[in-house]
Amino acid sequence: MKAKDLDKRFDAGGDVSKYLDLSRAKRTNEQPRRVNVDFPAWMIHSLDREASRLGVTRQSIIKVWISERLSRPS
Repeated sequence: MKAKDLDKRFDAGGDVSKYLDLSRAKRTNEQPRRVNVDFPAWMIHSLDREASRLGVTRQSIIKVWISERLSRPS
């Protein structure tokens, strides 16, 4: 199938997944990068308490909360 035909089918809401080789698909800018952030002790305690309540790690809760905040419309 030509790219032009694939675009038309996709734009019309059609399923184009059978025309894609998803085994080779990659997300861009998804490689993890390490950053260091200093938090006050009270904040670490609050993060740990909430993470424990939810059954996740501190790092997971920080990532989810930052992701939620960044995905909100301005």
